Amino acid sequence: MASTSAAHSHLSEYEIWWRGHYKFLTEKGYKLRSRYSPDWVPSWTNTNKADINCEDGIASPHYLVLDARRIQDGARVSLKRIDISRHPYEIEIGRYFSTHPLSSDPANHCVPIYDVLTVPAEDNTVIIVMPLLRDATDPYFDTVGEVVDCIHQLFEGLRFMHRHHVAHRDCMQLNILMDDSMFIDAWHASDQYMSEDYKRVARHRARTKSPPRYYYIDFGISRQYEASNTNPLEAPIFGGDKDVPEFNEDNFKPRNPFPTDVWYLGHAIQETFLDDYTGVEFLSGLVSDMMHSDPAQRPNMDEVFSRFQVIRQGFSNWKLRSRVAHDEERSVFDLLAHWTRRIQYVLRRIPPTHTSLS
Repeated sequence: MASTSAAHSHLSEYEIWWRGHYKFLTEKGYKLRSRYSPDWVPSWTNTNKADINCEDGIASPHYLVLDARRIQDGARVSLKRIDISRHPYEIEIGRYFSTHPLSSDPANHCVPIYDVLTVPAEDNTVIIVMPLLRDATDPYFDTVGEVVDCIHQLFEGLRFMHRHHVAHRDCMQLNILMDDSMFIDAWHASDQYMSEDYKRVARHRARTKSPPRYYYIDFGISRQYEASNTNPLEAPIFGGDKDVPEFNEDNFKPRNPFPTDVWYLGHAIQETFLDDYTGVEFLSGLVSDMMHSDPAQRPNMDEVFSRFQVIRQGFSNWKLRSRVAHDEERSVFDLLAHWTRRIQYVLRRIPPTHTSLS
């Protein structure tokens, strides 16, 4: 792999793999950025520009994932390289949720799979094509209603998976993403703070005004079970979050993965909201129960969803419009900006939430 100092001007080993498949992907209908073209000439060549200030000078942060454009309609997509000998169920489960009628169910928050490409001369390598999504925690949340919308979708989505007998087994914070609904500018896939052309900060609206849809990604270690198997037992397998209490007690004892999913999601909410925001204390009791050290004492996702609906029913519109403040947004300016937006929403009759009680 290229050193950090050279990473922006020289392709890393994993980027070279993508460059080597540029023509193949183009023939399949997907165009990579100029950085990955075999004919790429860095745009800063013979100029006074620094590579880190150029669109094609930014290395992809993920060695198995790269963005592209679908040639047919210009849609931005995400390409994920999969070794099916290591992750034999990822495509099967992804396609299951991407097929009608499940694909059209509004409770389905699994990232859809658009296409599956078999890589030539690599027996176990395929590329799945999905929509290009982004970090669900950025930009920051502004109101209780925005948090409620997010949590509603996450609970709804995991409940949907569980009702179809699928355990995600890695539904940690990094595997929760959102679409581009908030964004005025397309963002740069390797630096989401910047616009796609890397000329300015990517502009966006607030979530209240342009609510995003949230998705679960990465079904590499997910499993689907028979409906008759009400207590499936699996050997523990660590996902990205290594703090699962039952795994740390005994790494070899088979466990039911569904209560572990509940813990993962509770911990993701703890890390995203309760650790970093004020104004979200209403989540603490439910999240605490979701993270109970004894898996048998955790609520299942039907219970989690129902309890959250009760919490939500107790909120007035004023409460839903009230501020949640990230630790990095505590200035007077941030407070005034919140109230300016809040008044505009009331005057324009923009609802404080966009998910219905169910």
